[in-house]
Amino acid sequence: MPTPSSQITGSYTSGLNYEKFDCDKLSTEMASLARRENQLHIAQEQRAKSSKVQAFWLGYGQGDGVEASELANVRGEKEAVRKAYDYKNCG
Repeated sequence: MPTPSSQITGSYTSGLNYEKFDCDKLSTEMASLARRENQLHIAQEQRAKSSKVQAFWLGYGQGDGVEASELANVRGEKEAVRKAYDYKNCG
């Protein structure tokens, strides 16, 4: 069965990627990552729902797909951006 999206943690992402971003770019990147995270959260929950139906009818469900790994990456990126945002005293 797929991992619930609430249990998927962010993968490590270096903050060096955002070192040269100014506050406006960091804010824009954070908003973009938040939108993508929401899309992936919905996709992962849909995968879990369809897997439950499949398990009921066939006796087995689906595992995690690309949505889970991308969600982990996006959450890691989002954390790196947040740290850069805090480090630069934006906000």
